[in-house]
Amino acid sequence: MMASYLTANRAMFWRILRRLLGANRGRLFVILLALGAGAAVTAALLNLQVDAKRRLTTEFRSFGANVIIAPAGTSHGSGSATISETLLDHFPNQTSLSSIPRATFLYAIADVTAFSGEGTDGTKLGTALVVITGYRFLADDLKQIVPHHVIEGDNVVILDSETCEIGEKVASQFHLHVSGVLKLKTEKAEVSCVVSQIRSFGGVEDSQIFMPMKTVQRLAGLPQRVSLIQAVVPGTPAQIEDYLDDLRNQFPDAEVRPIRQFTEGEAKIYNQISGLLTATVGIVLLLTGLCVMAAMTNVAMERKMDVGLMKAMGGSVRRVLRLFLTEVALLGLVGGLIGAALGIILSMGLGKAVFGVAARPRLIVYPVAVALTIMIAIFSAFPLRRLASIRPASVFRGEA
Repeated sequence: MMASYLTANRAMFWRILRRLLGANRGRLFVILLALGAGAAVTAALLNLQVDAKRRLTTEFRSFGANVIIAPAGTSHGSGSATISETLLDHFPNQTSLSSIPRATFLYAIADVTAFSGEGTDGTKLGTALVVITGYRFLADDLKQIVPHHVIEGDNVVILDSETCEIGEKVASQFHLHVSGVLKLKTEKAEVSCVVSQIRSFGGVEDSQIFMPMKTVQRLAGLPQRVSLIQAVVPGTPAQIEDYLDDLRNQFPDAEVRPIRQFTEGEAKIYNQISGLLTATVGIVLLLTGLCVMAAMTNVAMERKMDVGLMKAMGGSVRRVLRLFLTEVALLGLVGGLIGAALGIILSMGLGKAVFGVAARPRLIVYPVAVALTIMIAIFSAFPLRRLASIRPASVFRGEA
């Protein structure tokens, strides 16, 4: 008996709800449109915010190394202090991060004599003291750690000779071109190399000569030693800081520090973008709520007769309000589902305009945008509380 009564009540509840949804389609369409528009803008901005985090991380990694491991007590990793070369192969594994591109560098000063070609029998171009840099890297390319572009010698292959790459300022100083010869002399050794590439770094590296690590170690008389290690640690600023702690524990005798202008710059830019987008989402949701609230005020005025009749037939205030709140929640759900889908599509176009690459749709954004839309719809139904104070007798007499 009780089960059949509950079933009948439930059937009546959904029947009345269907009638309410179809009673004033024009006004409900306006509410649905406001909720859908709010959901679209919210989803678009949230998707951009999530994608901006990944995009900024990728963009900042293109600037090169963001972490330095240097001898303890040094400020720039230069000078006579060195660390063991074996540190390069003992970086801690970090499951939350991808592989860590990294490289070792050893700096020394050599007396360099340049020749135009054909070994040291070519035309002598000049002599000067120049910084030589030995390097060894564990990465797809040295450009990941030290960004540069090749000015000359991109497709040149030199066989049967020791090769070296030079910065553009060294090339300009000696008027050198690819296949030119450099004779490098230190107190420990003397070697010659053929210039295989001329590179532009846009920094102090333009005044350096790059050679294999073993060659520079021989010239410096420092076998198995390096001046510093540079690494490109991917991830958010928090992930990078966690990995730095792991490095400090792994290498207690070395100084591990981030390159502040990259790590702090990334965090600062992301916080600014995130704050702006969050504030915009808040304003959009507030405006959406005000639009829905205005429409709900009119709905409450129109539904006085319906509420009076339901109360006269024995309907409780709680059941009547639940009926209207269910109606509003359904409108929020439909508006959120449609608007959030359109918003994610919109964010792809906005990402293309802002970053030059379409934003990737993030699945987490969809349910969040839908949930926010439903919450705004329910909160905006505040004017419906006026229906709780309606007295059936007053309605039927035309006094309410």
